[in-house]
Amino acid sequence: MFSSSAAAAAPEQPLAVWARIRLADSRDVPHIHRLIHQMAEFEKLTHLFSTTESSLSSTLFPSPQPPPFLSFTVLILELSPNPFSQSDEEHKDTANPSLFRPIVRRVELKSPLEDPEAVEFASPRGGGAVVVGFVLCFPNYSTFLAKPGLYVEDIFVRAAWRRRGFGRMLLSAVAAQAAKMGMGRVEWCVLDWNVNAISFYEEMGAEVLPQWRICRLTGEALQRYGADGGGRS
Repeated sequence: MFSSSAAAAAPEQPLAVWARIRLADSRDVPHIHRLIHQMAEFEKLTHLFSTTESSLSSTLFPSPQPPPFLSFTVLILELSPNPFSQSDEEHKDTANPSLFRPIVRRVELKSPLEDPEAVEFASPRGGGAVVVGFVLCFPNYSTFLAKPGLYVEDIFVRAAWRRRGFGRMLLSAVAAQAAKMGMGRVEWCVLDWNVNAISFYEEMGAEVLPQWRICRLTGEALQRYGADGGGRS
């Protein structure tokens, strides 16, 4: 399913994969790091990329780790040519709305494809699955609604698997979790040149707010402004 030989075996037959969205853990850090770097390449922002596996491990998966969606949370999307084992559906306690049960879907592919990175992105959970994408979110707050929400910092699907509905699945998982927890909204940003993404988000029903601008202090400016207490030099 994930190689050219599998695609050539039965090109006339509709192909299917099983998709699973699950909580990431420390075993996923190498893949998360690679995915973030690929995203930086796609966005032409590699000059800003300084993430390491060590820094991801310490910030995303500290010990003790807060409950999911109450701090930084990563969901992993992985695909398998075979059904996933039911025994891997962790977090079955539905009494706590912040807990997350894996979402599993059977997805029909309109055409066979080759994933040249299948070996590199083999799932740490095994079973022949490959990691295809991720979404990273964390809680924010709306004073106008007086409700918490979720902010999506990053969402990314590897090139071989784009335009097949997997980005929508990841966003839907975050939206469903926000609704389950009684939150007021889900927000994210999009680059103004990424017209395909903007169109996709608008088709989902998302409102793109052109009148808002991101303000950011980082690096030397952050250190300098923090050091002088906001005063002018």
